[in-house]
Amino acid sequence: MHALALEGSANFRDLGGWPVASGGRLRRAWLFRSDALHRLTPTDLACLRGLGIATVVDLRSSHEVETEGRGPLAAPPTRYHHVPFFDERRDAASTPRGDLAEIYFQMLRFAAKPIARALEALAASEAPAVFHCAAGKDRTGLLAAVLLSSLGVADEDVVEDYARTQAAMERVTARLRESDAYAYVFTELPPETLHARPETMRALLARARAEWGSLRAYARSAGAADSALAALAARMIE
Repeated sequence: MHALALEGSANFRDLGGWPVASGGRLRRAWLFRSDALHRLTPTDLACLRGLGIATVVDLRSSHEVETEGRGPLAAPPTRYHHVPFFDERRDAASTPRGDLAEIYFQMLRFAAKPIARALEALAASEAPAVFHCAAGKDRTGLLAAVLLSSLGVADEDVVEDYARTQAAMERVTARLRESDAYAYVFTELPPETLHARPETMRALLARARAEWGSLRAYARSAGAADSALAALAARMIE
């Protein structure tokens, strides 16, 4: 659950340590979540290689990857999976509407297949893995919520994991402002997009539960194979 102090990443942290309903906890130092990794320094890279990270799942669009780059961690021997939640060029008509919880709910619907693919890529990793987007908050936060909930982590712990990004938002926001690719974040999206408030994730979890019964049921309906969910549990729960 702890964050790693990296020069080139503002929101990199361990997803392990949370208790699960079946007993035990999620394994530490096996699965990580992050903001974009294209600014990693040589010192950062050595640290992450030392953790044994062998899989990167990149949730950014092709345009973001082309503009910002994959980053040095994505080079061999690491296996790099590009799994964009959305991959078209942005325009005003494609800007999501509603508050942030509603936007997340729309993302669950729109990005169901990529979410299932990302879960399966993480499940297939036989060594530590990281998944990330630009800020490590929205797409990454949504995938983390689906993954944690599917493994039996309690809702309030899923909420806390999401809200921990708030501590990194000043650095994350400053980095987004430096790139023209993210100008729309400040001009077109609701102001709460620049925050990671607990009530946002609580509202999303309630909405998802009303729609699918649970986020594990959502993952299955999205196309994640039972074998992949079982593999995640086998690798992550101890």
